[in-house]
Amino acid sequence: MPKISNLEELKKLRDKSIAETAARKEGRFRVIIGLGTCGIAAGGRKIMEAAMEEIAKRGLKDVSVETTGCIGMCQNEPLMDIVRPGEPRVTYGNLKPEDVPRIIADHLVNGNVVEEKVIGRPE
Repeated sequence: MPKISNLEELKKLRDKSIAETAARKEGRFRVIIGLGTCGIAAGGRKIMEAAMEEIAKRGLKDVSVETTGCIGMCQNEPLMDIVRPGEPRVTYGNLKPEDVPRIIADHLVNGNVVEEKVIGRPE
């Protein structure tokens, strides 16, 4: 990374970084895994590993896998949210690693929510 020598260069770098971050999030599929203390204790890391493995296996390129902290639904951990562009977020809970491939295939890829694992979504 080049040395920044003045305020104008810093502002240009900031603007470029903001634009790149926005471009990464817009129009992308998002998989968000709960990895607060409660999520980790409930097996959230295994859910994340299963999601990343399934996404790689399917060769999905337009998907970001993200983590979040506790959202106050500890009794439903491990949690995984799926966000498809232009659609509301759907939260899946009480997951096991073997649930993840079906959710990725049915919901993320084909747009069909796996109702029996849904614990929340906007009305």
